[in-house]
Amino acid sequence: MTTYREAGVDIDAQDRALARIKELVRSTYSAGVLSDQGSFGGLFDIAAAGVKRPVLVASADGVGTKLRVAFMTGRHDTVGRDLVHHCINDILVQGARPLFFLDYLATGRLDPAVVEALVAGVAGGCGDHGVALLGGETAEMPGFYADGEYDLAGFIVGAVDRRRILDGGGVLEGDVLVGLPSSGLHTNGYSLARHILFERLKLAPEDSVEELGCTVADELLKVHKCYFDPVWPLLEKGLVHAMAHITGGGLTDNLPRVLPDGLGATIKVGAWDVPPIFRILAAGGKVPEDDLWRTFNMGAGMVLVVSPKEIASVLGKLRDAGCVGFPMGNIVQGEGVTYDHPPAGYPTGLR
Repeated sequence: MTTYREAGVDIDAQDRALARIKELVRSTYSAGVLSDQGSFGGLFDIAAAGVKRPVLVASADGVGTKLRVAFMTGRHDTVGRDLVHHCINDILVQGARPLFFLDYLATGRLDPAVVEALVAGVAGGCGDHGVALLGGETAEMPGFYADGEYDLAGFIVGAVDRRRILDGGGVLEGDVLVGLPSSGLHTNGYSLARHILFERLKLAPEDSVEELGCTVADELLKVHKCYFDPVWPLLEKGLVHAMAHITGGGLTDNLPRVLPDGLGATIKVGAWDVPPIFRILAAGGKVPEDDLWRTFNMGAGMVLVVSPKEIASVLGKLRDAGCVGFPMGNIVQGEGVTYDHPPAGYPTGLR
């Protein structure tokens, strides 16, 4: 006789993992949640959003090859927050307040302790920003993933009043680009970063790097910053014309996504301090400048498009919220993104 467990799927272990995370999930429930764990689908009352003409905004994403660093180090308590924060930022740029989140975790052999760490991160990211962790799926797939490996993805739904949707229609020539500092690589560019750090520079995750002030692992596992708290008050006051979350594609590809036809952006390189990790990657990998700006966020994790008349107010409100923004360019006639006085040379050219 052959059992499901002998084939590699341990339902009892999955039940134990779910029991350990039940309270973590329930701690995120908001007034709109109408279902409990164990339902085939999660129920959410859209009236709880408190929006007169609600438009739902949805997005799905994953953590990418940053997970490889979690596998290498055995540190699984940060990537869940990465996932939630990335998804919140993605719908925030359209003016939406996040309502609920669902996660998907697939692994070859389920380890209850790892599952608990991952879901604790997801629940923590949700709970910090008033998002209900409404449901999810944990799939044990032996033979599909190597032992100790998994994939983690998420799906978020938010709501925005139809009159307040940010679609780029309010962007004008002369508007100012305001950058919000990133915490590091966030969740993009890790395939290139891992190649440079681990293969070309022969560093190990536990190695300390003086310029970083921490170990390689500490730097690479810094949590993707969530911009909801400092930005939401600006949206409520109508102070932002558009926003771009700087993810895969960098500034070069993400800014044009929120600009109307006929308008582009000029970035003033040197207007902000590029964090050390990007200088190390530029020098260590001899990365072409175009690749740098299209692969990494270069220290600007979110960009706001603001009227020049409101720039002082916006910067002041951001500073009061503990997020120091920096003017980094302007909206101009044209298409795409151009870089004013781009850096030349590695690594000192990246200021």
